[in-house]
Amino acid sequence: MPTTDTPGLPEHHQAVLVRMRSAMPQLRPSEQRIAALFLSEPSAAAALSIADLASRCETSTTSVVRFSKRMGYGHLRQLRMDVLREVTRETFETAALPEVSGDIDRNDTVEDIVAKVSTAETMSIADTAKMLNLEALSAAIDAVAAAGRVDIFGAGASSFVGLDLQQKLIRIGRVALNWPDTHAAWTSAATLEAGSVALAVSHSGTTADTIRFLALARAGGATTIALTNHEGSELAGHADIVLTTAARETGFRSGALGSRIAQLMVVDCVFIGVAQSNYDRSLAALRNTYAAIHRDAPAQRRATDQ
Repeated sequence: MPTTDTPGLPEHHQAVLVRMRSAMPQLRPSEQRIAALFLSEPSAAAALSIADLASRCETSTTSVVRFSKRMGYGHLRQLRMDVLREVTRETFETAALPEVSGDIDRNDTVEDIVAKVSTAETMSIADTAKMLNLEALSAAIDAVAAAGRVDIFGAGASSFVGLDLQQKLIRIGRVALNWPDTHAAWTSAATLEAGSVALAVSHSGTTADTIRFLALARAGGATTIALTNHEGSELAGHADIVLTTAARETGFRSGALGSRIAQLMVVDCVFIGVAQSNYDRSLAALRNTYAAIHRDAPAQRRATDQ
């Protein structure tokens, strides 16, 4: 079993393959090659000796031992056993899904693409649900529920996740602002004070614009929340609360649905928790906002048709 006092490991339990994905940006190049082999060929990698692993990954046996300890294990055999357990778990969980593996290939058929994407997205949600730190989630819910204003920012595909959260919070009467423009986001973040919340979304946790947004908000006294796949990222370092996903992105599917759908799942959990904190008020607000859109819709359509 993994040790619990290894620097850099989260306090809550995470499956070893999820931990490898999360730690990838912080690993040395030699360690990244070892992690990449375990992630792409977990069963085969778990069957290799230290010497064979070192040879396959073009590194030294010392690097293999160091990688094992970095993942929280005193011995490589313990890491290999946990990898095999994880492979077994995934086999059962994906039994009803198409039998596929690997990233999108140049020769894949449309059927292959659908199968690979759907499997990756399904496992992204399942892994995120299992590994989400519930203490951090509760802290995020409490912070947003108590905030006088919530500012949200994400660059590129992450901006859609921010917009989703803003629209949900607005529907229950919360003051929430999602900033699609970087300079506007920075300007707003610089005005935030204690009692406000800044929430930043970045799968990698390395997006410079998003990091600056959170750093500016934190400097003013706002409570900062990072939603990222990498708990040890620079973005997470500027956050009071870190919400981590366990999405399965690859080089070909960077910014893929897997990361966004995992982020959206976490965002939904935050929203529902905030709504539940003032149940009656939230329910009334949802009824009112629904009625505002649907009550006059038929009349508006008739006027448009005339």
